[in-house]
Amino acid sequence: MKQKLDKIFKPQSLALIGDFIGVDTPGYRLVHNLAQAGFRGQIYTVAPSGQAPGGPASFTAIADLPTRVDLAMISTPPDQWEAHLNECGKAGVGSVALVASDQFYPEEVLHAYRQKAQQICRQHQIRMLGPNSMGFIAPHQRLNASFSTKMPLPGNLALISQSGALLSSILDWSVEQRVGFSYVVGPGAMTNIDFADLIDYFGSDSQTSCILIYMESLKNARRFMSAARAFARYKPIIVLKAGRSEEGVKAAFSHTATLTGNDAAFDAAFRRAGVIRVNTVAQLFNLAQALAMQPRPRGNHLAIVTNGGGPGVLATDHLIQHQGQLAKLSDRSIQALTGILNTSQFNHNPVDLPDQFNPEQYALAVQTCLRDEGADGVLAILSPHSAEQAIAVAEALVKAARNNNKPLFTAWMGEGEVKAARKILEAARIPNYRFPESAVDAFIRIHRYVRDLELLYETPPAIPKDFEPDVAKARAIIQNTRAQKRQVLLDHEAKALLAAYQIPVNRGVLCQTVDEAAAAGKQLGYPLALKLVSPDIGHKTDVGGVSLHLQDENALRLAFRNTLHNLETQRPGARAAGVIVEKMIYRPFEIIIGAKKDPVFGPVIVFGRGGIAVEVFKDTQMGLPPLNMALAQRLIEGTRMYPLLRGYRGLPGSNLAELDYLLCKFSYLVMDFPEIKEIEMNPLLADANGGIVVDATVVLEENHLEQSGPEYRHLVISPYPGKKYTKIVTLKSGEVVTLRPIRPEDEPALARMLQGVSNDSLYMRFFGYIPKITHAWMIRFTHIDYDREMAIVAEISRGASRELLGSVRIIEDAWRETAEYSILIADHFQGRGLGNIMTDYILDIARDRKISKIVASVLSQNGPMIKLFEKRGFRFDKSDMEVYEVELDL
Repeated sequence: MKQKLDKIFKPQSLALIGDFIGVDTPGYRLVHNLAQAGFRGQIYTVAPSGQAPGGPASFTAIADLPTRVDLAMISTPPDQWEAHLNECGKAGVGSVALVASDQFYPEEVLHAYRQKAQQICRQHQIRMLGPNSMGFIAPHQRLNASFSTKMPLPGNLALISQSGALLSSILDWSVEQRVGFSYVVGPGAMTNIDFADLIDYFGSDSQTSCILIYMESLKNARRFMSAARAFARYKPIIVLKAGRSEEGVKAAFSHTATLTGNDAAFDAAFRRAGVIRVNTVAQLFNLAQALAMQPRPRGNHLAIVTNGGGPGVLATDHLIQHQGQLAKLSDRSIQALTGILNTSQFNHNPVDLPDQFNPEQYALAVQTCLRDEGADGVLAILSPHSAEQAIAVAEALVKAARNNNKPLFTAWMGEGEVKAARKILEAARIPNYRFPESAVDAFIRIHRYVRDLELLYETPPAIPKDFEPDVAKARAIIQNTRAQKRQVLLDHEAKALLAAYQIPVNRGVLCQTVDEAAAAGKQLGYPLALKLVSPDIGHKTDVGGVSLHLQDENALRLAFRNTLHNLETQRPGARAAGVIVEKMIYRPFEIIIGAKKDPVFGPVIVFGRGGIAVEVFKDTQMGLPPLNMALAQRLIEGTRMYPLLRGYRGLPGSNLAELDYLLCKFSYLVMDFPEIKEIEMNPLLADANGGIVVDATVVLEENHLEQSGPEYRHLVISPYPGKKYTKIVTLKSGEVVTLRPIRPEDEPALARMLQGVSNDSLYMRFFGYIPKITHAWMIRFTHIDYDREMAIVAEISRGASRELLGSVRIIEDAWRETAEYSILIADHFQGRGLGNIMTDYILDIARDRKISKIVASVLSQNGPMIKLFEKRGFRFDKSDMEVYEVELDL
């Protein structure tokens, strides 16, 4: 796959298929733009009509070309795609771009053409950009294979845009602003090559440091999430997602013929993947510029240096409003600034320079703030009196900021007078913004990106080992509901489902008559609650179906009669299955925990302030399953009610650890049952002792079909595959060892194992010595995406504790064509056959995952590993005398 994408984006030869007569034809525009950019490769034109331009070598069929080209660009109408794609397949052309506009065809006709094109591409193993692609530009290759006449500068930003019009405008702007790109792509309908393919390709590209995306719709969310999570830690991915408003969603739908999805779910998905979301095109490039030019801030404390009070105040307001903080400068820095500015009459932060200052004073003030330990970054604002002053201050600042390890942002305010100064700053890789608020926005968003990545990859506490849900019981409850031709579980059924996953519920008694209710009241004891049970009513309070604080039997009987009367009068025809009588529960915190199946991202979990006024308070956070204890805690911390749950002003809070655990159990429930369309626990009442569900709703999909293929297809993040890939083995010594997939919670145990491994063993595994075992280094091995990597650890019981003895892993390429193998066994377990057992097991897993080839590197002096590879039939490449390359076809 990568080779075929190389042939698209780095072609040595290409063929243009289409009509070339007339300056407005797509073919002519492509030829013109390729020539203007100075593409060095071979260009052929293929004009089936026989009318081709002068210049490039011209033919009437692709089969007539003297050589096989790397890329064919087809600019004909859709009714000709089938013939041209088949001709390309027969000619051995493996990479194609469909670049002609298809917007004038009816949607149903166009859909059929696209499906047929995809079918032919599969048949001939062709990778296709488009249809309706605007083409692409690769400035480093001097290749403009697009309809845009603007050729951007070479740079390190990769831009992917689903809007051709926006792409053209951005290119025009980039030329003026001297923003450089590694690649610019208009992927079109993405029938074959999608966002995930492009992220994987540009993420692996050495000339790309940041990926920018304008997104209108997302088709394969799971592949997108996997690709984004693979690279977001190392190469920032910034997304401008259209369709935030209801009107925007409708516009995006009509334009792309693809469901846009719930905007809050996109927010949750982007956070989980480590993707930065922006709201405007300006923010997209402001962030890209800062990330490309400056180091990332360690915190959110900003120092501001300005020669004007007003801009400094505006910058401060924007900083505080968006959860940033002014840096508190040290006494040492304040003393230094007093000397530099020759006055003690200045604000400590923002540092407001006196009216009469020189460039050196300005630069030294910024330098002092950069060196202050309390500042995580500095914003330098200048409102110049002249163009000469703007240039002089910029030159002084460039010298003062050298060898700096903190981000520096500048806002040279104005236009004509600061144009030359801005070029000086940007040439020195110091980003400049027209307005202070834009610089502050970039600082805050980059800080959030850094913080979110740290939180995503922190080591979570282990989920208590006693969690064993009764999956069979839960499945029986759902199957019984379906057998009765119902989609909505009754109140007692919903609570029984939750209880099967060890979620505490307030169990009641289902009553059909008033006398049964009175008997239940005597059994349970007062005060009581009475609730309507009906498969037709979602919000019982809306029809007077809930009565609380019932103190005696008379109140209970009256409530029973009123509840049924209310149903008859307010919802005639609605079915009543009885009422539930249950004990009143009094706890201070009302919480909602729920999940709804999003059309793009599958089940999305909601946590927040509950009760009947959920929509009024709007204090909720969304997250994607699977959850661990750390991710659950982050979900809770994101709500405004979190300070109350933690304990506020002497008032006791809730048991946060129990809430984390409850969220994890709830996450398992929605993962295990894809037929759940909606599920809600509201309210869940909580205090310092934990939480208990007093009301629950579960809605099933109307026509859910059992899914074939991989487990958990309804999720966009692959959960821990412990059930599938856990195996118990017995060594020659009789010791029983568990082989299972690694998980983030294993970091401390894996670190202990590595600390006990000899330097020689580490050298054989890593081809070098490990200077220090840190969390940042360890997350590469414990926080893995099970969709594209598998690591198996060997674990043995040591009394009440467990010890890791070894780890074997395969890291797949993005398209599962090959996987790289590696293994490390603890010194005291080497020579016992464990390495052979783990290797055979990981090879079986690779076959199960349909991987075609295993590759590995081994030091020439590593005799045991060479013997292991030889025994299993690996082929050796010994062209390097020190490191052998081996591979095995599966």
